[in-house]
Amino acid sequence: MTTSILRFHNDVEIAQAVETSRQTFKSGHTRPLKFRRHQLEQLWRLLDDNTDQICEALYKDLRKHKNECVLGELVPSKEEINDALEHLEEWAKDVKVTPALINRVGVTCLKRKEPKGSVLIISPWNYPVFLTIGPMVGAIAAGCTAVIKPSEVAPHTAKILTELFPRYLDSRAYIVINGAAHETTKLLENKWDHIFYTGNGMVAKIIMKAAAQHLTSLTLELGGKSPVIIDENANMTVAAKRVAFGKTFNAGQTCVAPDYVLVTAKAEEKFVAALKKAMQELLGSNPQSSTDYGRIINNRHFHRLSKVLSENQSGEIVIGGQTDEKDLYIAPTVVANVDRDDKLMEDEIFGPLLPMIRVADIDDAIEFINSKDDPLALYVFSSNKKLINKVMDSTRSGGVLINDTLMHVAEGNLPFGGTGPSGMGAYHGVESFRCFTHERSTMIKDLNPVSEFLMAVRYAPYTSTNLKIARIALESVPRFKKNFILKHFKWIIFAIIFGVGFKRFA
Repeated sequence: MTTSILRFHNDVEIAQAVETSRQTFKSGHTRPLKFRRHQLEQLWRLLDDNTDQICEALYKDLRKHKNECVLGELVPSKEEINDALEHLEEWAKDVKVTPALINRVGVTCLKRKEPKGSVLIISPWNYPVFLTIGPMVGAIAAGCTAVIKPSEVAPHTAKILTELFPRYLDSRAYIVINGAAHETTKLLENKWDHIFYTGNGMVAKIIMKAAAQHLTSLTLELGGKSPVIIDENANMTVAAKRVAFGKTFNAGQTCVAPDYVLVTAKAEEKFVAALKKAMQELLGSNPQSSTDYGRIINNRHFHRLSKVLSENQSGEIVIGGQTDEKDLYIAPTVVANVDRDDKLMEDEIFGPLLPMIRVADIDDAIEFINSKDDPLALYVFSSNKKLINKVMDSTRSGGVLINDTLMHVAEGNLPFGGTGPSGMGAYHGVESFRCFTHERSTMIKDLNPVSEFLMAVRYAPYTSTNLKIARIALESVPRFKKNFILKHFKWIIFAIIFGVGFKRFA
């Protein structure tokens, strides 16, 4: 299906792309800030000039409504670019550091912001524009070259990005390679200065093994089962609307989509009723006929989700449950009172299925969350600050969002990333720049006689006097001792004067 839409690159083309990327970086072509700024501006124009064509490609791949395309893919991508353009000079400038006392004369200490080099960006199919452009912004801003491997699972989007990139960007510095497992494997055989991968944990392990062969640094943006805690005293109407939004946006094919709900038996009935009303308001009585609701990406994922739904041994479908393979349609489906070891609770769902698990109280909910891998996102719906803080203090996750879903990803001033099985490293805003940047510690010394005289205490032959002087210059006083000295300063001075006077008198 993909090869008729998307031409895969052969091994020779892959080798040429890798070498071109490496040599372009070595030439220094991408280092000037003027070049970086121009490429970022061109990337913005690429998105702005071709909005309709990009949205059409996303519709063909995922049946994304234009609103989801613009708000979920293009706007956040353009905002990442805008942020980089606004702060590029600030991010890229050297940072001076105050040196230790022994290095105060004739010495400059600073952190140089240097690009890591030639990088590989492997992007996924669920947000094939945003999750390609986002990392690219960081690579361009940092002064790197990049080879980009879009997902072949979203072939129409990969095709248009392949066509547009060389029209807007420097084709020596930013190269698209298309293909599937074989082509990705060939790319990973090469030495990169950094690899940025967005996808699932199984593939991430393969990428880590490949990177380990060359000791290559990595950013891994993965996923996991992101839980939702519903406080029984929360506003159920608002909570249900926001959970429904998070689960139906892109048909639930979002790495931070609500994966399951933890709710007390007392609150379950009220929350289910509110969810039914929210789903009706969002997508009508028949979501399949709604132009606002997307589709499952392909048959393989359709069968995966259908199998999980059919094999679950517990709970009751209280919303949805309908499927249509020809249309790749799975209705937004809520399954209440699911057992904790049910099939639905094994892996990340990555689709419009929402299991609900009954918990006794907040402690029970926390204990269950902690029994699983650290998720990419954790959602809590409550106005009880004590409860919210207890959840945050007692759990781990890539990010936390209180009283909403998904929206923290769109906040460019917050780093986005996972922890443990949900990811490694972070990006967005300045973190994207840091992701592809090496902070090179730099010390610059004078060769004048004065500084050499001050450094003489380090040289042999060693003496006890030199040791005392060197310790004063190198060893700082701990804060608790400083506080003691300041607090008792007048008594210390008095003791010194008294001691000197007593010694003379004696």
